[in-house]
Amino acid sequence: MAKQNQVTQAKGFPKKWIALGVIVLIILIFVATIWGSYNNLVSLSQGADNAWANVETQYQRRVDLIPNLVNVAQNYAQFEKSTLTQVTALRTQWMSQQGNPEAQTQTANQIEQALGKIILTYENYPTLTAGTQFTSLMDNLAETENMVMVARTRYNAAIQAYNTATMVFPSNVIAGWFGFQKRTYFNETTPGAQNAPVVNITIS
Repeated sequence: MAKQNQVTQAKGFPKKWIALGVIVLIILIFVATIWGSYNNLVSLSQGADNAWANVETQYQRRVDLIPNLVNVAQNYAQFEKSTLTQVTALRTQWMSQQGNPEAQTQTANQIEQALGKIILTYENYPTLTAGTQFTSLMDNLAETENMVMVARTRYNAAIQAYNTATMVFPSNVIAGWFGFQKRTYFNETTPGAQNAPVVNITIS
């Protein structure tokens, strides 16, 4: 009888360890899934932040051109002073909105529109358009607009990757646990802002 009990215990003992091992394995897989999903979300979030920083850099480059544009234009008495005042005020507004991407985007779109007006107005001043300083500024502005468009596209791509990770299983569960919120795509909220100002540097 005693031998039978020992045999029964010997057979039952490994099964308990197997069951415990399975439980531990499941826990490890669960922890690894959480760890991997969390790290991936952090990485994608940082990528989106970096992409926005690149957009912001190109916006900064654009607003840095504004004082020079204004200085050149204001030498012409009949140039539209209201447009110059508007773009200068928008530049100040944009600078005060550091750390607020949505507000900066809206202001940047308004700046884009104001610069478009300035460029169109410039074309009515042959002497101004023939100046080397003006031509250089227009070259810089055209290059900046191209870089802005590229930065915007890359930003939206980074946001898409991040938002997808917050929506698919199982990372959507992890996102909910750790407060990873869906982000907003770059959106040109000002009508016509999706079109960069047309830069005409033809010397007349």
